[in-house]
Amino acid sequence: MSAAARRTPLFEEHVALGARMVDFAGWEMPVQYGGIIEEHVAVRTSAGVFDVSHMAEFRLSGDGVAGALQRIVTNDIARIEEIGAALYTVMCDEDGGVIDDLIIYHTGDAEYLVVANAANRDVDWAWITARLPDGVSATDESDRTALIALQGPRAVGIVTELAGHQWQPPARFHIAPGCLGGIDVLVARTGYTGEDGVELFCHASHAVPVWRLLLSFPDVTPCGLGARDTLRLEMGYPLYGSDMDRGVDPIAAGLGWVVPKGKAGFIGDAAITRIREEGPKRRLVGLTVAEGIPRHGYPVLRGEDEVGKVASGTYSPTLGYGIATAYVPAALAEPGTALSVGIRRKVVPAVVVRPPFVKETSLTHA
Repeated sequence: MSAAARRTPLFEEHVALGARMVDFAGWEMPVQYGGIIEEHVAVRTSAGVFDVSHMAEFRLSGDGVAGALQRIVTNDIARIEEIGAALYTVMCDEDGGVIDDLIIYHTGDAEYLVVANAANRDVDWAWITARLPDGVSATDESDRTALIALQGPRAVGIVTELAGHQWQPPARFHIAPGCLGGIDVLVARTGYTGEDGVELFCHASHAVPVWRLLLSFPDVTPCGLGARDTLRLEMGYPLYGSDMDRGVDPIAAGLGWVVPKGKAGFIGDAAITRIREEGPKRRLVGLTVAEGIPRHGYPVLRGEDEVGKVASGTYSPTLGYGIATAYVPAALAEPGTALSVGIRRKVVPAVVVRPPFVKETSLTHA
C-alpha cells in the first residue's frame, strides 16, 4: 500500500467489516469483503452497496455554462435541458483521444455537476477550467463530497423506504433531492453495474451514517472494487485506463453513440468525423473464451499471429466462463469471428461477441 494513498470518509467502516484494502488510483479502497462472487451475486439478485467516494465532482455554474460544456464534451448537452436530467459522455482532445468519460447532471438553473474518474481528477480539472469563459465558475467539490452507490433489484425500493413513501425516486439517468434518516442527499438513478439502483451524493461528514443506514437492511451486502469490475464488465461498460485512454478515439472504443452525428464544434470534432468516415483501424470487441480467465494484457491471436491484447478480462460469475474486451483489427471485429487468447501457457479458443455479455438484469424491464 502506498504511504501516500488517500482514504475516503468510509475507510474505518471498511476495515471494521474486514475488507481487504488495495491501492486504487492513489486511494486505499476495499477490493472485497466476504468474496467477489458472493458480492457480485448479491447485486444481481438483491442489493449491494459500494463506496465510490474516490470519484471526482466538479460544480460548474453561470451564464454560458451549457455552451461551454457543449464545446468541451462530445455528447449533446441540449439533451439534458430539463433540470434533473443526466448524460453520459466522453471528453476528448483535438486528436479525438479520450481524456475521460464523465456523467454530467443538470442540477439547477445554469448549474451542472460533473462526475469524473478519480485517477483523472487533476487532469480533468485543468482541462475543463482552462476552457471556461468569463462568467462561468467552477468548484472542485471532490474532497467534501461522499458518493455511495446502492445497486441491485432491491436498491430503489430500499431508498424509497428510507426516504418515505411520499418521495418518488427519479427516473433513470435523472437526479433528485432526498432525505434518508434525516440526512439530505442527492439521489441519482445511475450506476456502473447494469442493475437498477442509485448513487447517493452527500457531505463527507454524513458518509458514515448513510453507509450504516443502508447496511441496516439485511438485503444489502457491502461490495468492493472486485465485484464492481466483474459487474461492469458483464455489461460491457468501459473502464478508463483499460478499455480507453488518450490514445483511443470514441469510435474505436464503441462509444460512437455519445458523439451525435448532428453535433459539431466540440473539441475533437474534426478528428472524430474523419475517423467515423474512414472507419477506425481497430475496434474494441467483446470476447468469450472456452476455458481459463483472460486478464488485462494477455495476447489475442488469429492463428499464430498476435492481433491484439486483452483490455479488460475476468471470470463472469453470472455466465460461468471467461469474458474480455480487446482491440482487434476492424476486419476481425465482426461478431462470430473466431480468435484465441493466450492464457498462461495455453492458447484457448475465443469468439467475438457484441456486449453486453449478460442480457437480462433489473434494468432490462426498469
